[in-house]
Amino acid sequence: MASTRLIVSCALTITALLCAAAAPLRAEDSSPVVARANGVDIHESDLTFAEEEIGGNMPQMGPDQKRDYLITYLADVIVMSQAAEQKKVGDNPDVQRRLSFDRNRVLMEALLQQAGKAAITDAAMKQVYDDAVKQMPSEQEVHARHILVPTEDEAKAIEVELKKGADFATLAKEKSKDPGAADGGDLGYFTKDQMVPEFAEAAFKLDKGQISDPIHTQFGWHIIKVEDKRTKPTPTFDQVKVQLENYVAHRAQAELVDSLRKSAKIERLDKPAPAPDPATLNPAAPAKK
Repeated sequence: MASTRLIVSCALTITALLCAAAAPLRAEDSSPVVARANGVDIHESDLTFAEEEIGGNMPQMGPDQKRDYLITYLADVIVMSQAAEQKKVGDNPDVQRRLSFDRNRVLMEALLQQAGKAAITDAAMKQVYDDAVKQMPSEQEVHARHILVPTEDEAKAIEVELKKGADFATLAKEKSKDPGAADGGDLGYFTKDQMVPEFAEAAFKLDKGQISDPIHTQFGWHIIKVEDKRTKPTPTFDQVKVQLENYVAHRAQAELVDSLRKSAKIERLDKPAPAPDPATLNPAAPAKK
């Protein structure tokens, strides 16, 4: 019963669907019909739209229950919108304004989606990628291991063992208090700004194969071994393809919005118009310096 009440409550708020009684949701929809409410078809694709609309308000449930929930929701929307049509709720000026707003919003979103999708081409993404690669600064990375202990005395004792030939990774597993101890203290590759200053300063001064003196940071005492140093590799096109798609689409959408704004006549009626620039009224007026 609680789920049904929530569905009904949600349905009442979606005034944009009040016109559903006048015609099927999408008679031309090629997706399968999964249910029918008072003669109106509910398509498989309608479930996706419904989930986008109310997904955040849905309780946690399994796939089958979620499907039943969405079909019940859509049936409620259809039945209730038909009742609203019979009562001529759509004649209410506030409802008409809301329907007009929702229609405009849906058209806007569809236009932006269309523009973004059309802009995503291999050529456009390759151009963005090449331009970004040219602007990427060369950045150094260090591959290091470390051993972390609470006190300086413990760090010095480990330093002695290392100088006697003890294996760094083995000592890290045995003595380090860092979560990465199980991997022999391996930190992988990192750039200077990814570590606290004291640690980064020491690590980047070492050559490949060198081990540091005990280094103190806010986390304790470290001994660092540099395994390798390199210039940070440039990510491949395929590695950043998703980000490139998003960037190209958003750029196209922003350009479309900017173009339409500039060509539109937009009037502000809630405040006085700005005073005209005298220079635009008198062509002979001297230019401002």
